[in-house]
Amino acid sequence: MKLLGRYGSLPKLLRVRWMGQLTDGAFQSALASFVLFSPERQPNAIKAALAFAVVLLPYSLVGPYAGIFLDRFSRKRVIQIANFLRAADLLIIALLIYQGSTGITLTLFVLFAFGVNRLILAGLSAGLPLLVEKKDLIAANAVAVTGGTIFVVIGGGLGIGLKNLVNSATTGDHVDAILILTAAGGYLLAALFASRIGKREIGPLSHEISQEIKGFGEMLEGFHILRSHGDAIRGIIATGVQRGGITALTLMALLLERNTYNPPTDPDAGLRGFAYALAIAGIGIGLGALAGPFGVAKFGRHKWIRISMVAPIGFLILFGVFTNEFMLILTAFFVGGFGQSLKITNDALVQSKIDDEFRGRTFAFYDVAVNGAIVSGAIISALVLPASGVSLLMPWLIAIAYTLTAFILLRKSKFLAYSSSTN
Repeated sequence: MKLLGRYGSLPKLLRVRWMGQLTDGAFQSALASFVLFSPERQPNAIKAALAFAVVLLPYSLVGPYAGIFLDRFSRKRVIQIANFLRAADLLIIALLIYQGSTGITLTLFVLFAFGVNRLILAGLSAGLPLLVEKKDLIAANAVAVTGGTIFVVIGGGLGIGLKNLVNSATTGDHVDAILILTAAGGYLLAALFASRIGKREIGPLSHEISQEIKGFGEMLEGFHILRSHGDAIRGIIATGVQRGGITALTLMALLLERNTYNPPTDPDAGLRGFAYALAIAGIGIGLGALAGPFGVAKFGRHKWIRISMVAPIGFLILFGVFTNEFMLILTAFFVGGFGQSLKITNDALVQSKIDDEFRGRTFAFYDVAVNGAIVSGAIISALVLPASGVSLLMPWLIAIAYTLTAFILLRKSKFLAYSSSTN
């Protein structure tokens, strides 16, 4: 709360971010209900992974071009217009779902919605360092990113609650359409909140704007800028590995709740169980974010990133042996918590090292790299997981990936050696 009082413009950015992510949760719960938790659409690992790919693909397609907009035009205007477009897009999606459409047309509009979302979040992350001092970046990221994640969980819960409220009055697909129609109103509110931010308040600054447009070259330029900061690039790769593991674990949880822990003939029970597991993970995420600044203060950014990578490994190993609902929730809590602590710490590390002139391009590369790892996690889980979701191998593969990342990619001689180059 002291942070919000010290920086008067920060709450304006948070309102935009949190309203958008609250709405994201409701939108995603409606999509999950329509695609994965409908009685006539029983998912296997391949179908679940394809659904994740539809969500994640735009991040990799839009990411290379995000820097074109975010480093040249008012980020406030970009975020505001993107939210208006997203609201309009959801009106079309609601109509398609009301009609029961599951084809390529629906997929394209969903891809557009998530692609625009990537642009918004990258813009908010790139603009954050202009609102707070460098010494407060970790705390600001903890508030912004973690608050947003918690609001996604809350939005998902609200979506499921609304679905249960109106489920008796209409059919499942019509309920999902109503949820998405409501979400369109949420994105419209986020656009209105963005109007409160000053035109150049979150950048780019006038003297930093470049007129040269390079498309994919923007992302490559971000990569070349990061190459001179070896710790930042290693932190980004570690964040990708961690997020890829979370994706695989999420798909495993989805299949377990849908097809094993609950009767496959009762998809609503599976959806409630999955939402409960996500809510517990959300609590872990919140606590992990609170622990981040304390961990950094005690161990330093670089060592804390490494600790956060190692900490959940034991829980993953145990979950592979004891694949019950209690261990799923416990594992989700710790993987989510330490994963979020790693993410906010690395975000602050990257933000502190890159000048605002290049920050949009750098975060464009960051987004593409991390989401590429997430898609890889989805693909691997699709190949490994049975329809039941019960697997010894999947949690152990995640544990192995985390171990190799912590002790090879983030080893002291190559990663912690940079600790003196940043605060």
